[in-house]
Amino acid sequence: MSNPRGAPTDTWDCNYMLPGPPSRNNFGSADLSPSGLLAFSSGSSISILQSPSLQLISTIPLPPPSTTSNSLSPFLTSVRWTPSTLRRDLLSTEPSTSHLLLAAGDRHGRIALLDFRLRSVVLWIDPDPNPKLGIQDLCWILSRPDSYVLAAINGASTLSLYNTTTSAACIWKYDASPEYLSSIRRDPFNSRHFCVIGLKGFLLSVTVLGEKEDEIVIKELQIRTDCTELLKLEKDLSAGSSSSPASALFTLYMVKFAFSPQWKHIIFVTFPRELVVFDLKYETTLFAASLPRGCAKFLDVLPDPDNELLYCAHIDGRLSIWRRKEGEQVHIMCTIEELMPSIGTSVPSPSILSVLISQSESTLQNVGKLYSHAPHTPSANLDYGNPFDFSDDTLLLSKTHLMSISDDGKIWNWHLTAEGAGDIQKNVTSSAMDANVSEVLFPGTNTNTMASSGGLAPEASKQLEHMNDRVNRPSNSTSSQSDMSFKVSLTGMLQLLSSAVTMLAVPSPSLTATLARGGNYPAVAVPLVALGTQSGTIDVVDVSANAVAASFSVHNGTVRGLRWLGNSRLVSFSYSQVNEKTGGYINRLVVTCLRSGLNRAFRVLQKPERAPIRALRASSSGRYLLILFRDAPVEVWAMTKSPIMLRSLALPFTVLEWTLPTVPRPVQNGPSRQSPFSSKDGTISSDGVSSPTIASSSDSKAVSSDGSQDDTSESFAFALSNGALGVFEVYGRRIRDFRPKWPSSSFVSSDGLITAMAYRIPHVVMGDRSGSIRWWDVTTGQSSSFNTHRDGIRRIKFSPVVAGDRSRGRIAVLFYDNTFSVYDLDSQDPNANSLLQPQFPGTLVLELDWLPLRIDKSDPLVLCIAGADSSFRLIEVKINDKKVGYVPQPHAIKERFRPMPLCSPILLPTPHALALRMVLQLGVKPSWFNTCSTTIEKRPHLIPGTPSSVKDLRSHMIDLPPIGDSVVPELLLKVLEPYRKEGCLVDDETARLYATIVSKGCAARFAFAAAIFGETSEALFWLQLPRALDHSMDKLVKKSPQKNPTSSELDDTAMLSRITSRGNSLPGTEKTDSLSPGQLRLMAFGQEELWESATKRITWHEKLEGEEAIQNRVHELVSVGNLEAAVSLLLSTSPDSSYFYANALRAVALSSAVSRSLLELAVKVVAANMVRTDRSLSGTHLLCAVGRYQEACSQLQDAGCWTDAATLAATHLKGSDYARVLQRWATHVLHVEHNIWRALILFVAAGALQEALAALRETQQPDTAAMFVLACREIYAETFTKMENPDDESESIGKSMPNLPGLNPENEDVIAVAEYFGQYQKKLVHLCMDSQPFSD
Repeated sequence: MSNPRGAPTDTWDCNYMLPGPPSRNNFGSADLSPSGLLAFSSGSSISILQSPSLQLISTIPLPPPSTTSNSLSPFLTSVRWTPSTLRRDLLSTEPSTSHLLLAAGDRHGRIALLDFRLRSVVLWIDPDPNPKLGIQDLCWILSRPDSYVLAAINGASTLSLYNTTTSAACIWKYDASPEYLSSIRRDPFNSRHFCVIGLKGFLLSVTVLGEKEDEIVIKELQIRTDCTELLKLEKDLSAGSSSSPASALFTLYMVKFAFSPQWKHIIFVTFPRELVVFDLKYETTLFAASLPRGCAKFLDVLPDPDNELLYCAHIDGRLSIWRRKEGEQVHIMCTIEELMPSIGTSVPSPSILSVLISQSESTLQNVGKLYSHAPHTPSANLDYGNPFDFSDDTLLLSKTHLMSISDDGKIWNWHLTAEGAGDIQKNVTSSAMDANVSEVLFPGTNTNTMASSGGLAPEASKQLEHMNDRVNRPSNSTSSQSDMSFKVSLTGMLQLLSSAVTMLAVPSPSLTATLARGGNYPAVAVPLVALGTQSGTIDVVDVSANAVAASFSVHNGTVRGLRWLGNSRLVSFSYSQVNEKTGGYINRLVVTCLRSGLNRAFRVLQKPERAPIRALRASSSGRYLLILFRDAPVEVWAMTKSPIMLRSLALPFTVLEWTLPTVPRPVQNGPSRQSPFSSKDGTISSDGVSSPTIASSSDSKAVSSDGSQDDTSESFAFALSNGALGVFEVYGRRIRDFRPKWPSSSFVSSDGLITAMAYRIPHVVMGDRSGSIRWWDVTTGQSSSFNTHRDGIRRIKFSPVVAGDRSRGRIAVLFYDNTFSVYDLDSQDPNANSLLQPQFPGTLVLELDWLPLRIDKSDPLVLCIAGADSSFRLIEVKINDKKVGYVPQPHAIKERFRPMPLCSPILLPTPHALALRMVLQLGVKPSWFNTCSTTIEKRPHLIPGTPSSVKDLRSHMIDLPPIGDSVVPELLLKVLEPYRKEGCLVDDETARLYATIVSKGCAARFAFAAAIFGETSEALFWLQLPRALDHSMDKLVKKSPQKNPTSSELDDTAMLSRITSRGNSLPGTEKTDSLSPGQLRLMAFGQEELWESATKRITWHEKLEGEEAIQNRVHELVSVGNLEAAVSLLLSTSPDSSYFYANALRAVALSSAVSRSLLELAVKVVAANMVRTDRSLSGTHLLCAVGRYQEACSQLQDAGCWTDAATLAATHLKGSDYARVLQRWATHVLHVEHNIWRALILFVAAGALQEALAALRETQQPDTAAMFVLACREIYAETFTKMENPDDESESIGKSMPNLPGLNPENEDVIAVAEYFGQYQKKLVHLCMDSQPFSD
């Protein structure tokens, strides 16, 4: 049911990963935690970003269901943050990250519990895998004071509850068919209560009283709605799709609901064209409104956390705002706003997938609203960022933070403000704030307090005074709906990859590629990777920031080719077919300038062409471009400001590659020659005479003694369709033969067409469609080759080389089956030392290239990967002198550059987060938040006061702590100092809010501390505490003034369910008595014994009658090889028997294996027309008939017929084939039957001594394991002596006996057994000496 996954998924560092765009296949799954972390799914990955700053924190790909090479990860369809808060019970437990758990469900019905800080799956919940009921929605429900269960909609109509302890068992199931269940939500007033809505209006109300099946209370309700459209869609459904989730069956038919955050028992439901307010207590509809014509269907409904407003998202990207009429549960649409601004004219236009509302900002605003109007607020802290927000006619009533996700990879940040007329009374405030907090004349003041600005301008301060006069002036007028206006402002947008990735290109400018602004400075390698996409956009990724730096809309169709020209221009192409009859193509070639963002098309023709472009190849200087066509000559272009075609080459090229930049090296005067891919870098003579073609190539940069250089020509290598190779050189407008030194004639193979090539002077490496790799030194003619024994080769990429590298021959190879490998051509056997990664976890690899940013030989090699799941990943490859390997890395490849600090306290290590929480609670001076970083320029917080440089950090505290040790705050501040210096504790706005409330008492600080850690309930408790205490004091004073007031206690209800890993139980051992000859048969493994035993059993069954008995008898006869008797028995079947058809089929097949005459006899006897099917074992008989005994044994073992398989193997198999059957049988006996002794015999019989020893070690039997090794060695020595010299033993003296395979003395297991046995002996001695003698 559940299995904590271990190391395999951690072998790859995917911390450097950009997800592809989310799609409707992800069901719009996203969740915004109360602490401000947004998690959303795209493809099979979960991305987590910080909502205020829109910075990507991490992307976690989920592993595929199985480890087979062609297994892909399914789409993720639901994501939910745990409601548990930061645990503080450090005295009883270790610090945990259980507050950062995330539940994710996918289309295969798997549910994973992820700890995103550890970037791993903590627990798998695997429901019944057959059929695969995808997850429609998830929700956490409180089951006990300290633990949650997980509610899930599986498939179309199944609701399940899972406990999330190590057992991960399903504790309750409910089938709602034929209803389609759509969404689950938890009741904000009762965390044990939740509701589930169906597409047809079915509503299930569930209360969880415990974790047993009889502790679940349900109530079934029905909301009446028009289902005409749904019934039409149902008719169109295919027969086998009923098990799919509702969002997969009806993509654009969505039914969502939400509990009212203000009113208990009230839920808001959106059907596609209807908004319903339903009362759970009265079980009736209170209000229903149909959408007016012209409005698109509803997507989701979001109640404002603080105000009587509903935000309804529509599938066309609009947002309708509904307001409740005073005194009744009737909602009126106020306005419709646009959440998908039309940027450009992309076709198809992007659609909105989900909209979320921020709880964290709402809680902080509540803290600010309560304390911002206090009389002692210093005007310096009331910093109004935008004076235009405060006109004389309107006042800010509320400010809500919304986020939306669209399918073009964009995450949008919106601030929705409600403004009212000047005279506004307190009744416009949230009913929740009225009832639960306090009466505030003007709740919106602090919203402006939190705006960011440098200081208070004179005009703003005058306006502030004027506004405060108006706010505090009593008024009798009430606000009406017409007094309110709404404004939606876009405050930020994050662009991720915009579409499925089709091409990948990295810049590797040569030393002759100069900067675009001119001069002789060489272009540097920039940390940018260009990705071409299916939608025609080019996304440029900044790998140092793990973000999309720019996105250019270049083509209308798929980008089919992409190359860098130097380091600041890109050239790309796409083509479209005019029509299928004429077959003409329109080729579109575009040069994109990264600096200006301009796209300039070139080679624009008036008429369609006969051939489409096949590929582009740009020289490393960016000056020349080769355009390859399908069945047309190659064109050579000079990529000047206005590109010029130099000439065309009418040769049958299959592949072309320009030379790569060579290794930068110090100036040398003398020539030096080395072996291919030598670690010394001087492979090219520098006199410019003896090898003029090489010296003049752009990448050699041969520098003579006077410093002059020839950098006007570049060369490219090619292969022709007939297998011929060559190197051409482009010199100005001329193209000439490079005149390389040719390899031997046997080098060119006739069988494999060359499909990939890489060229770095002086080496050309080629790969063909048979998987062979050849390389050739164009200066010496040396060549070599090897076969990868893999699929055909699609790409070969040289790894970047720096001065001092041990090897220059490392290549990454991408195969046609979308797997890849890394080889070192410098090694003696590249295949043996290769780094084979046949399957990138969970996705196929479409394109790869090396990141050319290495400066020093200690820098890691980094591979850029474009996955089939549209993701972009960086993989770090570790190189040592012995073997290449992938490094498991918990950290990013390099320290990530962030444009602004990542201010999210919940992300700090748990002890540090608790330290910050305590410092904020005790009270720290606001100036402490000012950054004084010297390493990175960061915007200061601009809070009055400067951070003190005194050594006593306690001076930062507003006062000595009233409780506890006074030294503790100093120690906590010291721990937090690195975070403070980098400015990554809280953002400017939050720091300014803290400055306004820090002197307002403990409760304000406690509420603030709870709010920034997402603990909404606790924050509201602290906000309510002063008022509640005042209330109780009033009662005490009135009732009994002489008594002391009592203090209220806080009941801690926010505890997380403990997630512990299940321990692996060890296989047990069974005690055996002294063996009798009959019991020895249980340990039989020899071929004669097994065959004899089975033959004897046949005679016992000859008199048995009945269909089932005959089937079993046939099976026994086939197992022992008596086919004639089996055919005779099968032919005796009555034609009326239900088994006749299958028996006849087997009789014919088996008789054909015996003799021609028997086959003819069988065919005469057989009659057909029987329709019943036979047992699955019949297939093994057919396999036997054609001599496929190994497969037959495997089938029998799969069916659980272990003894029959062994009998069949004993009859027909020998040697290693027989041993394989025995070894698999032994594994079954050990792990399933837990019979270790039987398993050991079978392991030894199969020659698997190491497995036998491992089984003994697993059962914690050190003495038996050691004895086993000694016994095996002794028997082996005796056998070896007899084999060597059976007659005269004296001759064999002096001959060395080879070690026993699997148990040689150098074997790690054998050494460990010996050491363990030694420890066991010492322990035994100590126990014996310490024990008292036995006395009678």
